[in-house]
Amino acid sequence: MTNTVTAPPSVSTSRGPADAAGRGTAARTARRKALLHWIAVHSLGIAAALFFVMPFVFILLTSVMDDRQALTSALWPRSWNWDNYAQVWNAPGFLTWWRNTLMYAGLGTLLTVVSSLPVAYALAKFRFRGRRIAMMLVISAMMLPPQVIIVPMYLFWAKQMHLTGTLWPLIIPMAFGDAFSIFLLRQFLLTIPDEYLDAAKVDGCGELRTLLRVVVPLAKPGLAAVALFQFFYCWNDYFGPQIYASDNPAAWTLSYGLESFKDNHHTNWNLTMAATLLVMAPVIAVFFFAQKAFIEGVTLTGVKG
Repeated sequence: MTNTVTAPPSVSTSRGPADAAGRGTAARTARRKALLHWIAVHSLGIAAALFFVMPFVFILLTSVMDDRQALTSALWPRSWNWDNYAQVWNAPGFLTWWRNTLMYAGLGTLLTVVSSLPVAYALAKFRFRGRRIAMMLVISAMMLPPQVIIVPMYLFWAKQMHLTGTLWPLIIPMAFGDAFSIFLLRQFLLTIPDEYLDAAKVDGCGELRTLLRVVVPLAKPGLAAVALFQFFYCWNDYFGPQIYASDNPAAWTLSYGLESFKDNHHTNWNLTMAATLLVMAPVIAVFFFAQKAFIEGVTLTGVKG
């Protein structure tokens, strides 16, 4: 008797174009769902980013328009007039304002950091009678508005020192420390373990050498945060140059000179926006390249009280 074995029907493993199209549609659907989910999760962040970015985009687009289009409600330039920036850069006084601002911000930042660090180090690491009172005086100085003492300070610099019409009444006081910088550095130095300082002193380091060789390398994020805060303050300062240097155009800074530029070009909004962007560009660039150290320095200042 012969048994006949029937082979099972073969199953084709090849898939047609319909299956490939189905897989592509499913992949696109999955990517779309993932994108929508990401947008939903980060919606507040996206809205905040647009809120801060859109004014800069508006300034940039307006700055490259021609004179006529800048006075209209158009948002996109018909032609990109990059020579507006050259015209602003070569405007009378602009380079002088730029030089004065660099001197004011650079010297002010350097003097503030150098003068505030030893005071903050003493308040953070030294134990002496009256330390709490000294710290309360620093905090009180932070709470005192500069407008309260502007009259006696102006009389001093005008009548006694004869330095009005220059930026020196704004730069010289920074060589004697800044209350906010002292407070910020003191909070950061509290996070440095005392064991490092004790080890340096055992090796024969004095207080000054310990400060320069041990504290300064460990406090770089805090120093960067203080330097950036002071640089931004000096670069954007309008009140100080208005009080002390308003009668001398050769001593104007960018923040004060921009007001004069706007008055002289009140119908040329493209040039005004180009000048505004040139004033803001260094601050944006500095923060962009130093934001890591800046954020780290600000974050670590509140670790210990």
